[in-house]
Formats: sequence, structure tokens, C-alpha cells
Amino acid sequence: MSARILDGAALAGQIRSELSSRAADFTRKAGRQPGLSIVLVGDKPDSQIYVNSKLKSAGDEGMRATLSHLPASASLDEILSLVHRLNRDPASDGILVQAPLPDSLGPVAMQQVFDAIDPSKDVDGVTPANVGRLVQNRAALIACTPAGIVELLKRSSIDIAGKHAVVIGRSDIVGKPISMLLLHRHATVTICHSRTQELSKVAATADILVAALGRPGFVRRPFVKAGATVIDVGINLVTDAAVAYDIFHEGHPRRGLFDRKGSVLVGDVHPEVADVAGALTPVPGGVGPLTIAMLMANTITAAEHRVGR
Repeated sequence: MSARILDGAALAGQIRSELSSRAADFTRKAGRQPGLSIVLVGDKPDSQIYVNSKLKSAGDEGMRATLSHLPASASLDEILSLVHRLNRDPASDGILVQAPLPDSLGPVAMQQVFDAIDPSKDVDGVTPANVGRLVQNRAALIACTPAGIVELLKRSSIDIAGKHAVVIGRSDIVGKPISMLLLHRHATVTICHSRTQELSKVAATADILVAALGRPGFVRRPFVKAGATVIDVGINLVTDAAVAYDIFHEGHPRRGLFDRKGSVLVGDVHPEVADVAGALTPVPGGVGPLTIAMLMANTITAAEHRVGR
């Protein structure tokens, strides 16, 4: 068996085309473009890459995106003051604070910043109000990666109702919300984590397996039931040759990429899973593009709701 590859990049392109029409319609009616405000603290290269992708996507879809870039030395009070100012800005429909914040701010700073965002502008679905609405199946703004996964399954004609879904990972931004979304769509959901006993055996019972644990190539053939749909959420930058060579066999094009560049992006799912799974998302080009597309969708939804209200 060779798994069907679920092309998230192509689906994200379809979604962005639909969003462009919605953004244009909003602009005609409101007299302004939907507005996305991004806050970046510090100079981490990967965070800057993510932010630049979001700014470009917003512009491509006919939205107004602005970046507020604070130095790594910024205090928590300065960040909160900026968020409160954006909450009051009538041209700002959505607020996204790029995670993570600098370690110097402490372990609870990120949640304090999330708590300060106006729930009506919470386009990453991270405020307590929107998380609560998600649990009750009435959220309008949902965490972007989980929303993208559900959109991928739906548009790929993969049934959720009545299926057994196993989610490996219990993070607030992926594991918990995707579990809720699948449950609301009538899947039976099992959440696994670092202390789950016989993890591979539990995973191998899944019709839909979501890997979101941040460990390169961790999910291997014994974790996967024949014909299962495997959603790989991991985005891991591997710079260790031993790890890269364990994941990619000699002659694999991505091993060649590692040899040329000294690093390679890999998911949480080992390539050998393609021999067992019925469908599989690639890394890169799977869930990642859909995450950005759903951020744009949330921004337009927030704008429409704010103007309507």
C-alpha cells in the first residue's frame, strides 16, 4: 500500500481564493479592508519567517495586516499595553501574538497575554472565552491548526463521524482543540501523551491518527492501522545527521537536502508510515499552509461579526 498524499498546500490555495472574495465583499460594504494586527516580540528567525508568511498571505487575500515588533527586552507590561491598544483600535479586527515570547518573561507570560486579547478579535482561538465556546461547540473563532485539520479532512472526503480518532499530544493549541472538534463531529476520541501506556498499541486502533507531539519521526509503522488517515502536525528542524539518516534512507531526496544544507524539516511521522496508511499529510506542505489559511478565515469572520454587531 502507498498512502494517498493529502496536499494541504493545494487545498489552502482553494480556501484563499474563496477568502479573497469574502474580503472584497467586506471591503465594499465596510469601506475598509479586514484588519489583522500581529505582535512579534524578539528576533527569533523562525518566528520572523512565520510572521512574514502571515503578513504576505493577508495582503494577497485583500486584507490590511500590520506588524508591531517589540524588542526581546520588552516588559510584560509593555506587551499588555500594546494588546489593550489594539483591542481599542476600530481598524483592527484580529489580533495575533506570535508565540513563543522570550523566556525571560517567565512561563506564564504567554497565557497572560492571551487572556488580555479581546475574544472578538482572538483570531488564534486562545482566549478562555473562545476555548470555552469551543468546548460547547459554539465557537466562531477556533485555533487555526485544528480548524485547518478539520477542513482538510472535510475537503478530502474523509469521514469523521463514527470513526475512532487518536490524538497524540495534549497542547492547548493543537491536541486539546482538535480533540474537541473531532468529538463534535461524532468521532470517538482518545487523547494520548507522554505518560500513555502502550502508546503504539493505542495509536494502532485509530481510523484517524493525529500526531502533534514535536518529536521528529516518532510515529512509525507499528503505530498505524492499515488504511488509517494520518495527520502529521509536527514541524521539526533536524540538524543532527544521525537523526536525519534514521528518518530518511540513503537515496531519499530529503536526505540529499540535509546533506546539502545541514538541516531538514521533518514531521512527527516517519516516512515508512506511507507504506501502511491510507492517507497521509506531508511535511512540509500538509497542515502548515492550512494553518495560515484558517488564520485568514478567522480574521475575515471576526471582521464580519464586528461590523454586523
